[in-house]
Amino acid sequence: MAEGELPGVLILDIGGTHGVLEDLAALLKKHFRLITMKEFLENKKEMSKKIQSVFVFECRPTIDQELLESLPNLKVIGNSGVGVDHLDLKMISNFGVKVTNTPRAVADPTADIGMALMLASARRLVEGNVLRLPGSELLLWHIS
Repeated sequence: MAEGELPGVLILDIGGTHGVLEDLAALLKKHFRLITMKEFLENKKEMSKKIQSVFVFECRPTIDQELLESLPNLKVIGNSGVGVDHLDLKMISNFGVKVTNTPRAVADPTADIGMALMLASARRLVEGNVLRLPGSELLLWHIS
C-alpha cells in the first residue's frame, strides 16, 4: 500500500439485494478503498495485496479458508450484525486475523418488534385488518 492510500476493504457489492447499503458504503469510503468481490476476482494478484479488511454484511461475503489464504495482508474482519455463528472463528484466528462484531446493536429494536408481534397476536390485529365484502371476492384492507 502506497503512502496516503486508503486501506482496502473487501465487500460483496454495493447496493442490490445482497450488497452493502449505499449510505453505509458512503461512510466506509471515507476511511477505506472499497473493493467489491467482482473486482477482487477479476484481478486477484493485485487486489489481494491491498485488502487489509473484509466487511461482512448480512453474512456476505462468505469467509472460507480459500479466501483467507488469498489475502496475505488481511488484519480484521468486520461483521455487521449481532452474531458471529456464520464465521469459523478458530480458522480465522489461525490466520492471525481479528473479528469485530456489534453486540447489543439491535437489542432495543428486536425487543420492540417482539412486543409488537405479541400485541398484534394477542389482539388479533392482522385478522381484523382484512374485511371481506358480502357476496364479493374483493378484500378490503382497512387501516385505521
